[in-house]
Amino acid sequence: MYGRSGAENNMKSIAEFREDTRDWLEANCPQEMRNLSFHWEDAHLVYSKPEAGVWLEKMAEKGWVAPTWPREFGGGGLDSEHAQVLSEEMKRIKATAPSSGMGLTMIGPTLLEFGSEEQKQRHIPKICDGSVRWCQGYSEPGAGSDLAALQTKAVIEGDEFVINGQKIWTSGAQYADWMFALVRTDAEANKHEGISFVLFDMNQPGVTIKPIKLISGSSPFCETFLDNVKARRDDLVGEMNKGWSIGKRLLQYERSGIGGLAGASKKKDKKVPKNELAVLAKKYSGEDDGLIAEKSRRDQVLVHSMRERAFQLTARRVSQENSSGKTPGPTTSIFKLVGANLARDFTEIKSDLMGIKGIGWEGDGFSEREIESTRSWLNTRAVTIYGGTNEVQMNIIAKRVLGLPD
Repeated sequence: MYGRSGAENNMKSIAEFREDTRDWLEANCPQEMRNLSFHWEDAHLVYSKPEAGVWLEKMAEKGWVAPTWPREFGGGGLDSEHAQVLSEEMKRIKATAPSSGMGLTMIGPTLLEFGSEEQKQRHIPKICDGSVRWCQGYSEPGAGSDLAALQTKAVIEGDEFVINGQKIWTSGAQYADWMFALVRTDAEANKHEGISFVLFDMNQPGVTIKPIKLISGSSPFCETFLDNVKARRDDLVGEMNKGWSIGKRLLQYERSGIGGLAGASKKKDKKVPKNELAVLAKKYSGEDDGLIAEKSRRDQVLVHSMRERAFQLTARRVSQENSSGKTPGPTTSIFKLVGANLARDFTEIKSDLMGIKGIGWEGDGFSEREIESTRSWLNTRAVTIYGGTNEVQMNIIAKRVLGLPD
């Protein structure tokens, strides 16, 4: 079913593996899947193209959709060093990832850590071949930052859970095949107890999805209503009423991605890229002898660039330290907090440098890039909220990283 085994690839020298990988990518990555730039909200449009299906199939055959996951579940079985080479070679030809989403970044790693053997055999291969898409059932109208206040209930009836309640801000629910969710299975227990982690099929009666249109014009988030929705008893992950710890671990995987750790092991191109903010500052504020004309603008760009570079180097170091297979810990909250703020600050500075052109919404007076800048500025507000708000991250850092008392 799958190509060369991970063990065989890992036995190759790095130079040999790089050469083989480079040749294979050049021969198999469609030109239409290179040099693409898109926001995650529009990923479903990119991955619905025929060329994307061809690319996914070829990468899945190699096990390279999830290159470090075990071969027996459809992964590539690569060690971190060989996986880094693959990442670098994909970046070299500007290849788009063959698949994306919560299956790869959240529920997949969580099932590999906590799932039963049967759950891994049933769910992981479908993530690796891209045939099943997942969404997250965490937040509720009265349980966002205080997630443990969730009220969606699940009761056992025979061999099934029957689930009733509402989830909100469910990213990509309208495209998802399955949901992983936190549900309350013991209403009498303490708030953080009596919560279970379950999986269920979204394509069944009782699941109602209502997309939420945002100010940016897109609808990546949804309200999801669950009325007598069924989940198999054997799709309970971990123990009954002990789902809170599993749910928190999944959030650490999520935060490691939002904070930039997921791609931190990638080496920078030897060719130094242009500083986008510096280019914009020169275009909109002018330049003097090759420098940004206004000193205040120059300082603004310089400070942000130094902070961003320091963050990238720190993330890379931590990622390399964790390459032995260590799972994410509470320190991911630091990267989520800093990474989200850097993303927000970048779009703020970008809009500020453009002046009035940086707040365009529509019309002939603004270029496509200027309009996109406005939408990006609005969207990065959400980055400081989803995956846990900045305030929640600071609380976690204080308690779990610094060890401060409550």
